[in-house]
Amino acid sequence: MNVLVVFVLILTTITFATGTGSQNIYASKNPVPVGSSVTLFGKDNVTTGTWIFDNNLIVLIFPGNVIISKNWKNRVTFNSTTVSLTITSVQLEDSGVYTLQDINDFIARLTLSVQVPISNVTLTASATNLVEFNDTAVLKCSVLNGTSLSYVWMKGSSEVAAGAGVQLSNGGATLTIVKVTRYDEGSYRCNVSNGVSNALSPPVHLNINYGPSNTTMTVMPMRSTYRTGSNITLSCSAESSPPAIVQWMFNGVNLNHLGPQLQLVMVAENNSGIYQCTLHNTITSRFTSQSDTIKIMAPIADVVVNHTGAPAILHEQYTLHCEVTGYVDNIQWSRNGQPITADNTTVIDMTNRTLLLKPVQLSDNGDYRCQASNPVSNMTSNAYTVKVNYGPMTPVIAAPSMALTGRMVTFNCSSDSYPPSQISWYFNGSLQATTSVFVIGPLTFNMSGQYTCVAYNIITRKNSTADNMLTLLAPVTMASIKIVGAQPIMNQTFTLTCETAGSVESVGWMYNWSKLHADSTKHFSMDNTTLTFDPVTNADNGDYNCVANNTLSSYVGPIFSLDVFYGPHKPTIMGPSYAGAEDNAPFSCYASSNPPSSYTWFFNDSVVSNTSKYVSPPLTEDMSGNYTCMAYNNITGKHSTAYKMLTVLARVTLTKIKIVGAQPIMNHTFTLTCESAGSVESVVWMYNWSPLYADNRRNFSMDNTTLTFDPVLNSDNGDYQCIASNPFSRNYSQIFILDISYGPKMPTIMGPNTSKRGDNTTFSCYASSNPPCSYQWFLNGSVVSNTSEYVAPPLTEESSMIYTCVAYNNITGMSSTAYKMLTVFDAIENVQVEAPINPAIEGHFYDLTCNVSGTAVHYYWMKDGEPLHEDNRTVFHMNNKVVTFNPLERNDTGLYQCVALNPFWNMTSPSHMLLMNYGPETPVIDGPAFAETGNSAVFTCSALSVPPSHYSWWFNGSNVANSSMFTTHPLSFNMSGEYTCMAYNDVTENNSTNSKMLTVIEAITSVMIRNTTVPINTKIFTLTCEVSGPYEMIYWMKDNVHLNMTQSTENPLMLYHIKNNELHFYPVNQMSDGTYECVAINQAGQHRSPKYMLLVNYGPLNVMISGPEYAKVGSSVSLTCSAVSQPECDFHWFITKLSLPDVQAGPVITFSVTKENEGIYICKAKNPVTDIEIVQYKTFKVIGHATALHFHSQGVLMLMGVFALSFSVLFN
Repeated sequence: MNVLVVFVLILTTITFATGTGSQNIYASKNPVPVGSSVTLFGKDNVTTGTWIFDNNLIVLIFPGNVIISKNWKNRVTFNSTTVSLTITSVQLEDSGVYTLQDINDFIARLTLSVQVPISNVTLTASATNLVEFNDTAVLKCSVLNGTSLSYVWMKGSSEVAAGAGVQLSNGGATLTIVKVTRYDEGSYRCNVSNGVSNALSPPVHLNINYGPSNTTMTVMPMRSTYRTGSNITLSCSAESSPPAIVQWMFNGVNLNHLGPQLQLVMVAENNSGIYQCTLHNTITSRFTSQSDTIKIMAPIADVVVNHTGAPAILHEQYTLHCEVTGYVDNIQWSRNGQPITADNTTVIDMTNRTLLLKPVQLSDNGDYRCQASNPVSNMTSNAYTVKVNYGPMTPVIAAPSMALTGRMVTFNCSSDSYPPSQISWYFNGSLQATTSVFVIGPLTFNMSGQYTCVAYNIITRKNSTADNMLTLLAPVTMASIKIVGAQPIMNQTFTLTCETAGSVESVGWMYNWSKLHADSTKHFSMDNTTLTFDPVTNADNGDYNCVANNTLSSYVGPIFSLDVFYGPHKPTIMGPSYAGAEDNAPFSCYASSNPPSSYTWFFNDSVVSNTSKYVSPPLTEDMSGNYTCMAYNNITGKHSTAYKMLTVLARVTLTKIKIVGAQPIMNHTFTLTCESAGSVESVVWMYNWSPLYADNRRNFSMDNTTLTFDPVLNSDNGDYQCIASNPFSRNYSQIFILDISYGPKMPTIMGPNTSKRGDNTTFSCYASSNPPCSYQWFLNGSVVSNTSEYVAPPLTEESSMIYTCVAYNNITGMSSTAYKMLTVFDAIENVQVEAPINPAIEGHFYDLTCNVSGTAVHYYWMKDGEPLHEDNRTVFHMNNKVVTFNPLERNDTGLYQCVALNPFWNMTSPSHMLLMNYGPETPVIDGPAFAETGNSAVFTCSALSVPPSHYSWWFNGSNVANSSMFTTHPLSFNMSGEYTCMAYNDVTENNSTNSKMLTVIEAITSVMIRNTTVPINTKIFTLTCEVSGPYEMIYWMKDNVHLNMTQSTENPLMLYHIKNNELHFYPVNQMSDGTYECVAINQAGQHRSPKYMLLVNYGPLNVMISGPEYAKVGSSVSLTCSAVSQPECDFHWFITKLSLPDVQAGPVITFSVTKENEGIYICKAKNPVTDIEIVQYKTFKVIGHATALHFHSQGVLMLMGVFALSFSVLFN
């Protein structure tokens, strides 16, 4: 078909679209490996259109046929059915935008990427043995083959992402870890991929040297304070690679001990201090340290509780002290096992050493202990028993308020008191007894009155009294019924009366042993003493009693039997068969009779009585004989007779006790005799109503009439009676009360021992004596009082003297004397500590004296607020007024006070500062052992001394300075020698010396770092340390860290070697940057060079062009070229070829986009020092002009004409 036919066919098949649509196209694979085939598909059928690649026509599609471009004909297959385009053996240049356009309907585009498969991935590192925080790791990933590469970095199994300190550059091919840390250690790989392949590099292991850091020190066992004798283990550890070397120090002094542990065995107090471990990593050249303070303390040795002052008295002050041997942190008091806390009556001082009971309470009784503790021990004292002295309280008297005469009464007095009180009894003001139990009797009415008990406590010196009023009553001794008036005759009035003896308060009647009450026939008088029967009847017959009472006694009278008169029966005569002469013999006659009979008595046939009772006149012996009673009942008219034989004897009478010889005086012989009249056959003696028997002091005469006491004692006091008798009579003497005269015993003086000036003082004197003594008081031989009590006038200082009491008994003729010393005290008005004029010097004798204005009886001393106690150096004299230190020691320095006391005042002196002068001790010299010529040496001298010493310096026997610091003149060799410091204390007048040897050596005058070449990365570079003057060694410092002699194996990132005075870098690199110093050492010290800053010249590295890859016509574009370089690079820009002239110098090129700007932009970076050039390329495209065929209805004819004319060109 010729061209014209084709052209006509095209024209006839073209329809004109009024709009455009679009659809997607896709590839069989994308991206595509180089050399493989790929098919591009469209979703809809295209009858008229084109396939275009980057503005170049591949296939022209029109109805019934297609035309393939000559450049693609051998590699392209077009399927008209599916409109698919197959490209075989694709090359990199086939990458680009493929466009399928249906002229009337749509345009679809696909970007195809052709890539080279990846092979031979390798990974290199700038260094693998790195130092934490110092070094930067640079890892580079490279491939032998591959395009459109994408890089993923792996550490172990984890992906490495860019972030703080981690940089990805060169399209991700370079991984830079800035200032590596220990956590960066591990195996690294790079995973390189593109759309058609991926590959993993072999691993590179980074070894990070770090530390020491996170240093810890442990001390086992864990204690805040350790007991002496303990074993302690100190352990030191840190995070470090390689492991750090551990060096131990104590209080800043090297212990020459290496290792992670330090054992302290059987520690003493001088092992207390600061322990430090220093850790050194020889690779990182870093140091770290950790320290801990260990405190070691001895346990408490002894704890004792004691007290000072008076005993514990209720409501007074009492002090306990806790004395501890050893260091103590805390003291705790307890009573009876319970802790004591301070309250309003219990005061504990600031140190807890003193417990003050203020005032003492009864509840303070108990066992006191103090427990002292320090961090390593505690100890409790033995119990100290406190017994509170108190009382006497108001006495309690157990005794009756009423008693019967003739009886004994016991008084018992008790008073709550500790110790138990002394008890004294007084009757109407006179002392009766000195025991708690007091017995009196037999009682008489003159013993009624007030009995007083006085309780006295000898510790508290207090007394208390109580009274008991005793009232005496006579006992009821008789209650007898008598007939009043006529005898009881039936139906007649009959009266009985009750006759009594004693103090009778009431009378009662009994009938047949039951209480008798008044009724219609029986009546009582007002006082119940008379009973009247009105009338009496046989029913009243019975037994009657009357009972007489008072408060303390009762008497039941004999039975009175009432019977109506009758009879008489045979009389019964009652009366004695024997009687004593001069006695009256009583006879009674009774005959049973109702009414009672009348009686007549006959003696020798003569009527002697006409009653039932007959009492004879005083008998004589001729009145012995028969006595006859005749009873006659005038009612019955009968009589009856009875007889009684009486024998008369002489009667014992007038029995009494008399004193024979002297009156009874204690411890003398004393005699009593029993006198009587009549026929006496026996004599019996009674003592206190009991029979008296002879003993070793009491003797009877043969006839018992005489009683002799040899000697007589107070215990013989009492009631005596003698009884004289014969078979027919007995006679009792009156009571003889024996009251021994004795005394006076040693008087007791009651009164104070001490008083205040101006007071009135009362003394009372008492001496046990019978009869009571008379008293006289004497002062200085003169009588001042004639009574037992003496009241002194207002006291003066002259009133301090002995007061004498003399007691005299005018019966015994004896006297006794007692004395009382009274001390009158002035007020304490001023207390001062007086020190000698001479200063207090260690090792010397020294006194402090307590001077007092006023009267002081006791002194005690305080040091720094604590009681001062005696020891083998500290001695008190003159009743503690003077304290002597012999000798003085340094720890005697302190604030001293003395306290002066008397019974009424106390005062504490102002503090006196005792400053101990001592020293000087051996001086300590601080100064060099070596110094350089031309320089000055500085020596300082110090010595422990109070006051501070004066110092002088001596060289070769000559004085060179008079101060503690000595600076030499500029040194020369002849100034080597011994320098001596003398310390002198102008108070102690002592001196002490020490010497220091100085050797003068030749000086180092200059230390400088020199270099002869420029430091360029990867080149050999040398620094030289130039020293003027002799030296022993040189070492190098980088960034203030000591450099090892070689680092060639441990740190390949910084390779250097030190030889002689040169530091060689082989080669120098960026890791070599830093500040360098060289240090020259001689015996005098170190000499540092000025700091040398090393900046290594390198680059350019990582040249990159940043900016857009395409832009629209007319826009403004800037491309920037950058590179890593030291110093900064020079930049030049080229387009398309380097051979063409550069278009611009500088890192940035800016232009307005036109079609002519499209092309390859080349940046050349050059380091002016390293003279290295690196170029980088960037392709820039212009967009915004036609890149495909567009057929518009208005120009279709023109297009077709052009198209027809171009056929021969396009497809031949």
